[in-house]
Amino acid sequence: MENSPYLRIGTNYYKLIDQPLASKDSNRIILPWSKATIKEDHANDIFPKIPKYDSYCIIPNNMDYQRVHGCNKEIGANGSYNLYEPVMYKPNEGEIDKTLSFLKHIFGEQQEIGLDYLTIIYRQPTQMLPILCLVSFERKTGKTTFLNWLKLIYGANMTINTDEDFRNNFNSGWASKLIVGGEEISLNRKEDIEKLKNLSTSRSIKSEAKGKDKIECEFFGKFILCSNNEEDFIKIEPDEIRFWIRKIPLIENEIPDFDKDFLQKEIPAFLFFLGKRKINSERLTRMWFTREQIYTEALQKVINKSTSRLEREIKNIIQEELVIFDLEELQLTPKDMVQRLNENNFRASSTQVIEVFKKWNKEPSEKSVRYNSYSIDLINGVKEIYKRVGRCYSFQKNEFQK
Repeated sequence: MENSPYLRIGTNYYKLIDQPLASKDSNRIILPWSKATIKEDHANDIFPKIPKYDSYCIIPNNMDYQRVHGCNKEIGANGSYNLYEPVMYKPNEGEIDKTLSFLKHIFGEQQEIGLDYLTIIYRQPTQMLPILCLVSFERKTGKTTFLNWLKLIYGANMTINTDEDFRNNFNSGWASKLIVGGEEISLNRKEDIEKLKNLSTSRSIKSEAKGKDKIECEFFGKFILCSNNEEDFIKIEPDEIRFWIRKIPLIENEIPDFDKDFLQKEIPAFLFFLGKRKINSERLTRMWFTREQIYTEALQKVINKSTSRLEREIKNIIQEELVIFDLEELQLTPKDMVQRLNENNFRASSTQVIEVFKKWNKEPSEKSVRYNSYSIDLINGVKEIYKRVGRCYSFQKNEFQK
């Protein structure tokens, strides 16, 4: 039956419902619907008219969308019903001045990379991308407007989560989405961060709904997180390559409902623009962009805040000795480092120092070796070198550039 609100997937019946939202929009959802209820509402003659599918699939495509995949009537295959929804706006050439101005505000000096990022989401939706984080202590910066604008474009293929949604095991509400947004995010527990990092580079996810078994499915979600906490909404290791953090400035002349009254009108033209523009960034990593391309001072602030004081002290000591003695490599033992920390009035044990070295993936020499130990008297300008023997750790200059 054309435009039927019902469908059968496998042996189960469902109803397509346009669920009203507070924003006055609606969200297309698919709910289980019993055969008895359908019969009660419409009688038996409706069942031959209900579309039937063998299974379902989630195949994202924003430019050449297909609702049914794998249909072959010759062998009796009804195909799989695609749960991914089509983009509701049709690309159409037009003006996008307000949209580009807004994106300049969000991405600043990285606007071209930002446009590449948005183009890749639109044209290559299965491509892995960095976790984009928009942060600012100030409100009225446009972070929420950016999420709401993307929600207008991608509709049911995007969801906006809270901290609890990310932590909850019941993830079926977002496991199949193209974009997983987050507002007022504060994921600073280690297990939260590891889960997020793993998902950002995962090809599959175990989708779990309350009262149902886990189902493994393909995962292609792009995470976009917003937070009013600039420095410790999440903990990031110094060598982490998966996060793109941008500090968003204040919008001086805020326009209420800017996304609805201005950005929404330009969506068809913006999609036309995304469909035609050249992607300027070459794909160099599995997440497309290199760490250097998406590096920002905002990222460094989060890394610095995520690092313990002991780790910062040890790093500073190593950096100083490499520079002062003009070394390409520095060797020392945990006992040496404890001594240097004591000289700086910082108390720590060898065990604590070793834990920091392990975090940096450093291992001691297999056996005791002769190495140079260095001493600095900054007040009197005296530098001394001693010969010592021990199982030492090695630190390269290029790893500790300031």
